[in-house]
Amino acid sequence: MKRLALVVLLLGCVVTAQQAPLSPRPAEAPYFTDAFPPEEFAARRAAVMKQIGDAVAIVQGAPEMSAEVAFRQNNQFFYLTGVEVPRAIVVIDGKTQKSTLFLGPPRRERYNGPELGPGDEAARITGIEAVVERDSFAAVVSQLGQDGRVVYTPLRAEVRGGGSGGESTAHAKATASDPWDGRPPRETAFQQKLQASAPKIAIKDLDPMIDAMRFIKSAREIAMMREVTRITGEGIMEAMREAAPGRFEYELTAVSEWAFRRYNSQGPGYFPLSATGSNTVYTHYHRGLRKLQDGDIVQFDYAPDYKYYTSDISRVFPANGKFTARQREFYEIYLRLYQALMASIRPGVTITEVSSDAGARMAAIISAFKFTDPKIKDAATRFAAPYQSGKPRNGLGHGLGMEVHDVTIRRDSFQPGELFTIEPAIQIPDESLAMRIEDVILITEKGLENLSAFVPIEIADIEKLMREPGLSDLRAKTNPR
Repeated sequence: MKRLALVVLLLGCVVTAQQAPLSPRPAEAPYFTDAFPPEEFAARRAAVMKQIGDAVAIVQGAPEMSAEVAFRQNNQFFYLTGVEVPRAIVVIDGKTQKSTLFLGPPRRERYNGPELGPGDEAARITGIEAVVERDSFAAVVSQLGQDGRVVYTPLRAEVRGGGSGGESTAHAKATASDPWDGRPPRETAFQQKLQASAPKIAIKDLDPMIDAMRFIKSAREIAMMREVTRITGEGIMEAMREAAPGRFEYELTAVSEWAFRRYNSQGPGYFPLSATGSNTVYTHYHRGLRKLQDGDIVQFDYAPDYKYYTSDISRVFPANGKFTARQREFYEIYLRLYQALMASIRPGVTITEVSSDAGARMAAIISAFKFTDPKIKDAATRFAAPYQSGKPRNGLGHGLGMEVHDVTIRRDSFQPGELFTIEPAIQIPDESLAMRIEDVILITEKGLENLSAFVPIEIADIEKLMREPGLSDLRAKTNPR
């Protein structure tokens, strides 16, 4: 029972030292994040100051949660401050080269424990030069107006856990255009109030500046992405072990979430994409209600929100733990084409160049592959065609970091420090059969690093992992009814 120690926490026992989590335990510091030290956030604010000149940047934090769930700051504010206090505001002054954090008085300490409030202690903890009462913000805005300063502030709808800019922007637009609602986004309301309080200020969008900073990851961010990807992989592998005919898609989600929470994740990075059988053709299917059938293919894609960063790994595996001959052929050709794409990515080349190189590799693979099923050959040919034309559908994948579809910028070629996923899908449409693998790619000075390579992807490795007992199997053996 090699796997028994891994699951004893779930079964009401004690985790053994051998199986202790690799992630550090949260520091005893209730006031401030342990995601990064204060100097990481200070460096980011300094980078903003360097770009804005004599202007100021003003960023508002997220409001309190509207339910009994833990507060989660918006990404732009957290990126610059690390402060997790509702309705906080930060002013970053390019002229004085100093920042000021505006906080309301702690209101929930009696229930929630110590909270960060205005004062010298907060300045020491956060590394922000001054932390003052939020009520004094109006006077600062008035002075900015008198001086006719340029003010940079985020204009895009804020993003919190479990989402990306696309969803938040679409939600804000839908709300504003709804004839029975019509509320403007918080960012629009904030901009209007700034302008009304200080008519002489000129407001500009801060988002492109922060997005460019977030796009290339710092050394500490890369280390964070390694850890959240490790945790994600642990969850994916638990789902693979758990899979069996008769279980439900949501049961695979449940064991993944156990792994995520075990390593102190704060919630989901996005909704779980646990799809089996005909549900695999829907790239974002997340109802999770279908029962796994013998002979099904499972497509599983899920990641946590860990210290404000998330990952994104997808794996395909047989529900019963063993690929059929046809599934093996379909998966094998798809995997080889997928690996051809990955082998073409390197720093200093464009997406078009990657596509052209991958397309040539794919043509050779298809030519040499021994197909027994014309539908599989047709699917492989259709998969490779966009790469051979130099125009892959949806580019190569998407950025990754604080959001699962992270901020991006226009660039001529892949740059070191860039982090993204590749996730090309292959389908046999008339059978409602699809496969989609996804890995986390870091561009380095010399090439690329696949941060999720430890999660089994070859057929033999998948089947070997799935022979290990899942959490439900171990629970049944230790607590027989």
